[in-house]
Amino acid sequence: MLPFNTIEEATTFLRRNLTVAETLWFNYSAQKSDYYLYCHNILFLFLIFTFVPLPLVFVETMRSLGFLKYKIQPKVKTSLSEMFRCYKDVMRMFVLLVGPLQLSSYPSIKMIGIRTGLPLPSMWEILAQLTVYFMIEDYTNYWIHRFLHGKWGYENIHRVHHEYSAPIGFAAPYAHWLEVLILGIPTFLGPAIVPGHMITFWLWIALRQIEAIETHSGYDFPWTPTKYIPFYGGADYHDYHHYVGQQSQSNFASVFTYCDYIYGTDKGYRYHKKVLRKLKVQSRIYGTQNGGSYYASTQDLKSE
Repeated sequence: MLPFNTIEEATTFLRRNLTVAETLWFNYSAQKSDYYLYCHNILFLFLIFTFVPLPLVFVETMRSLGFLKYKIQPKVKTSLSEMFRCYKDVMRMFVLLVGPLQLSSYPSIKMIGIRTGLPLPSMWEILAQLTVYFMIEDYTNYWIHRFLHGKWGYENIHRVHHEYSAPIGFAAPYAHWLEVLILGIPTFLGPAIVPGHMITFWLWIALRQIEAIETHSGYDFPWTPTKYIPFYGGADYHDYHHYVGQQSQSNFASVFTYCDYIYGTDKGYRYHKKVLRKLKVQSRIYGTQNGGSYYASTQDLKSE
């Protein structure tokens, strides 16, 4: 709740007029508690998990419209009932774990210093903090992900997420309950180290989930804006990781690719791309097709 009763009081405190954004924020948040504002995350997550994957559902079910050429594993088709079952499983986890966890974690948000007052952060401040959050989450998630691909971690926890060897948008948050808890640590670590405004925190939670859905989309669309982000992995990069499954010691990164490159855990993927390029050249020379499959040699790729 803002410590001002009127815009005039806020203007006096800031010693300047409020910006349009600050006026809108004042009108919305002045009489609302910080806890109420924090709980908006639950609504945002529900809306994101429900509506952001819907275009991908349409694309998957309406293959006759020409989207199949962008499908990374074109031989795999996920039915509408399978996607709806995945959504129900995700919502069950949301109701039983994610929602209560959000409601109960507010004291930690207050402790680290996420603020709700005025002034609002500048656009540059928001972008800088979001960049830091993504970098911290990506690096921490990388090592947790590698641990989960060990024998114990995979068999007891991570195998649930890999039930979808050809990922779909709804499966981005589909995981064992313990994995959901563990991977919450990298998500909150950035805001804990570099605390900012509640609006920045909202944006961070929303963008991280949207990024995960895009990464698990199963489609490599050429018009995706994230293709212009340096070192960004994307759907093509992460799809390979799901395809190889338990044996995968490649492409652990959640967002960027630099950790995989530095620690040498992208060798299988680079070999895979090399094979594809060779097959495409042969296809142009001999006029042949690679059997309609994105992945060339399953045995060779899985052995890397």
